[in-house]
Amino acid sequence: MKPYYLTTAIDYANGFPHLGHAYEKILADVISRTKKVMGQSSHFVTGLDEHGQKVQQGAEREGVKPQVRCDRIANEFKKMLVSLGIANDDYIRTTESRHKKVVESLLQDLFERGEIYQAEYNGFYSMRAEQFLQEKDKVDGVWPEIFGEVTEITEKNYFFKLGKYQEWLLQFLKGNKNFILPAHRQSQVIEFLKEPLNDLCISRPKERLSWGIPLPFDQEYVTYVWFDALVNYVTAAGYGGKEFTILWPADLHVIGKDILAPPHAIYWPIMLEACNIELPKKILVHGWWTSSGEKMSKSTGESINPLELINDYGADAFRFFVMREMKVGQDAEFSIERFDSRYRADLGNDLGNLVSRLLHMCANYFGSVVPENHEPEKPELELQKKWKSTQKISKAFFEEFQFSLGLEQVSGFIRAINKYADNRVPWKLAKSAEEADHKNLQTCLSNMVEALRLANSLLVAVMPEIHAKINERLGLTACKSWQHDLIWDHRLNGKTIKEKIILFPRK
Repeated sequence: MKPYYLTTAIDYANGFPHLGHAYEKILADVISRTKKVMGQSSHFVTGLDEHGQKVQQGAEREGVKPQVRCDRIANEFKKMLVSLGIANDDYIRTTESRHKKVVESLLQDLFERGEIYQAEYNGFYSMRAEQFLQEKDKVDGVWPEIFGEVTEITEKNYFFKLGKYQEWLLQFLKGNKNFILPAHRQSQVIEFLKEPLNDLCISRPKERLSWGIPLPFDQEYVTYVWFDALVNYVTAAGYGGKEFTILWPADLHVIGKDILAPPHAIYWPIMLEACNIELPKKILVHGWWTSSGEKMSKSTGESINPLELINDYGADAFRFFVMREMKVGQDAEFSIERFDSRYRADLGNDLGNLVSRLLHMCANYFGSVVPENHEPEKPELELQKKWKSTQKISKAFFEEFQFSLGLEQVSGFIRAINKYADNRVPWKLAKSAEEADHKNLQTCLSNMVEALRLANSLLVAVMPEIHAKINERLGLTACKSWQHDLIWDHRLNGKTIKEKIILFPRK
């Protein structure tokens, strides 16, 4: 089976990691880990986009070379990945020689086939977005704030024949209804394509921008950031070599809604088509993190540094929160209060207390040996029934990238285990001298251990460290296969487990 090749957008080397960066990497990491426990190998790539005018200007302000500044920022992003427990297989930087060679190769081929031409441009330019604009980009006659300062310029540049492929792309999208997820994002792109596409300017004169990959056919120009950045996806797949035939096409591009159209939904598919490269299978578009309904950003002073929360609560608590809170494709509200609530309720009170009291009871009543399971009665049958529906529904949600809804199911099952204990009252059964009560105590703890093992198996992709800690207490290695580990079979009966652990300390 082909490895599941997925990518995130590569971050721009003009700032430092924030909540949005962290969420996208966690989302892709959870998808990658989920594919693995479902039986498919995965190749997960993220990286850094290092060229462009803002990077050059930032370096000039600091009095350093652009590469020095990019190296420092790359280290910050890599540090974030480690702190979040991200298991990416590759980290691509657009200043690497492997990437420059691919960009130059594709540009030269397109130029020789007449897909790129030189012309003079007169119009508007946004420094913040690093793109040329048209009058139609105005809203009520005014340039939107996202473009920052807009100036009128005239200069000679090279253009890629984007408009030539407009009808092809429109028909492709109509014939591939699940190319962009969620579906309403694809509808937005189709709506966007109702307006004529201008050809894409793919160069900047060196006199205005020197920090970029030179055009192979004209050394007086460098490659425009989008034509450079988007190509990273094929570079990282080993374009031009044997690895590319194994990994490509990408199974999934994970991106934010702000870079869907035109970059990923219009420029990228058309670039691939023009280069005779197969298109990716899917693009998954996530929303923004908001605060009081407004997008969180550095400019508003509301950008959360994920590393601070990780230091206080641990990576897995942070991973759980962002995956549980944001429904993929929609915006989600962030606040410290919401984070604390999830930490205390879902993690501390439900999962943490379950692990602690269960291990404590097993130690106290049975010397940490998982007891025998006797003939199940109504409470046990109800718990098993709850598990059957939980694993079926949650797995279906995970396969559809709806991790928030899947985790809601898992959390519901964990609460059901706690409710089962409250109904069975093992602490009272342990005080009884009746043989029937002793058997019920054995059955109760046996079923609780089994239910915990199963619930924990569904958490392996979202909270890998916590999952491993719980399994270590149960005498198990980390879950590697849902096909094997989601079966209710009391495999731990008679096994010795370890004493309690505090997984989520009170803050």
